[in-house]
Amino acid sequence: MNLVKTYISDLKNEFEGYNGQKFSKDLMAGITVAAVALPLALAFGVSSGATAAAGLVTAIIGGIVISILSGASFQISGPTGAMSAILITLAAQYGIQGILIACFLAGAILVAAGVLKLGRIIYLIPSSVITGFTSGIAVIIALGQLDNFFGVKSEGELAIAKVASYFTQGFDPNWQAVAIGAAVIALMLIWPKKLNEKLPSSLASIIIVLIVCHFLQPDVEVVGDIPKSLFLEDRLSIAGLNLEQFWDLVVPALSIAALGMIESLLCGASASKMKKENFNADRELIAQGVGNMVIPLFGGVPATAAIARTSVVIKAGSETRLAGIIHAVILLLSMFVLAPVMSAIPLSALAGILIVTAWRMNDWDNIKFIFSHKFKSGITKFAITMVATVFLDLTQAIIIGVALSAFLILVKLTDIEINISEIDKDRLEDVGISLEKVSKKVKVVYLTGAIFFAVTNKIASKLKEEEGVTEGLILSMRGVPMIDLSGIQALTELVQDLEANGTEVYLTSVQPKVLEKMRQGGLIDLIGEKYVFQSAEQAILIAQKEHM
Repeated sequence: MNLVKTYISDLKNEFEGYNGQKFSKDLMAGITVAAVALPLALAFGVSSGATAAAGLVTAIIGGIVISILSGASFQISGPTGAMSAILITLAAQYGIQGILIACFLAGAILVAAGVLKLGRIIYLIPSSVITGFTSGIAVIIALGQLDNFFGVKSEGELAIAKVASYFTQGFDPNWQAVAIGAAVIALMLIWPKKLNEKLPSSLASIIIVLIVCHFLQPDVEVVGDIPKSLFLEDRLSIAGLNLEQFWDLVVPALSIAALGMIESLLCGASASKMKKENFNADRELIAQGVGNMVIPLFGGVPATAAIARTSVVIKAGSETRLAGIIHAVILLLSMFVLAPVMSAIPLSALAGILIVTAWRMNDWDNIKFIFSHKFKSGITKFAITMVATVFLDLTQAIIIGVALSAFLILVKLTDIEINISEIDKDRLEDVGISLEKVSKKVKVVYLTGAIFFAVTNKIASKLKEEEGVTEGLILSMRGVPMIDLSGIQALTELVQDLEANGTEVYLTSVQPKVLEKMRQGGLIDLIGEKYVFQSAEQAILIAQKEHM
């Protein structure tokens, strides 16, 4: 109920003072983003292993349903390159019905994730892992388009396997298809940026190619028939669900849901900064979930929020989520009006669009930052995640990247600093403590770093060197941000051993949360409350008096 109340409240705020001027802005933004979305919807539909019509249906239904329920006013959803990288393998194994069932299941998983408030999970994935993941997907998309670009057929489920088959089964490209694909790539790369705001390079290149092909009539494969209906012939039938196939598709559905979550939340987090508007991550997950449960009933493929299209609608001046709905309505109109034209688009032209899109979807600024500043851990996470994405399942790649990040953090945490020094008389005098003599029998141990199971042996071996040699040992713990059960047990054993060998232990500058854990573990009772001090100077003063 709280989610519903928040949604209604956000809608009221979004449309407060809505008027004709704001509607005109939404209308123009919707038209602009529709021009960008049209060729991409067709291309991603084909690259998913489905049809161009399926991509168009996805953009239409996703644009309406997800925009209405979205966690913000600016999200534009539809088929994406990242999702097509998963779906092409799924289509090869289970066919179109497999995609539709997995899409429905993924939608249900996303709804559950939103209800359970898992939206914050995106912040647990390091940026270098996400960047590597995105670059890996870009490689998969580009490799997956080589068949259409060269006008050939390859074998294998994975994109890398398809490329390898060129060397085993022969490679005889259709040079007319290559010329069309290359022309599209060249046009998109040289298209003026100022003109791109009014006529997107992808749409412009398609229009030019269609005009040229109308006169030259090249012998190349085209998109083919696009039905003038939102209800495609290949659509999900709940009554026809096969229970055995259903369970086989649970893992692929998890992959689709994980990717949908990552893409949509990343898009929302990035776009919210661009538009300076709040973003409700949990509601976005529910919106994506509901959308992906509805889309397969019409015959569409899984949808996610699309960063490129979302940034376009914001830059075009959208005011509310109506811009997303308007973009979907324009795509719907184009299905009925432009179907004969769209059916004549060469597949190699769509391949050219996707190859350029794959190149541009890399986060080049972040890649340059990671490598130019020589962050070894960042470079490692980026490279391993990218390679895992290309050669393994996309969900496995994310798990590997996050697991590697956790391991590297653990390694870094084990690098605890332990510095043991004698008391500095000059430092004491600077803070107003005057001692006639400074006892060599009292030393200060400065600990810097987390104290947990991986560092306990290092601390133990270092401090045991002081047994029987030092009568007073002051543990300065200002630099210790956390301690776990193993750390408390290790320190307890150390204190017992030190005191048994004539060395008194004092604690100083312990952070509140660490002190609370020490009390909970009985360590403070062992040392004694009177030997716990706020500052090192206080501890030194008492320790000196006791051991002079």
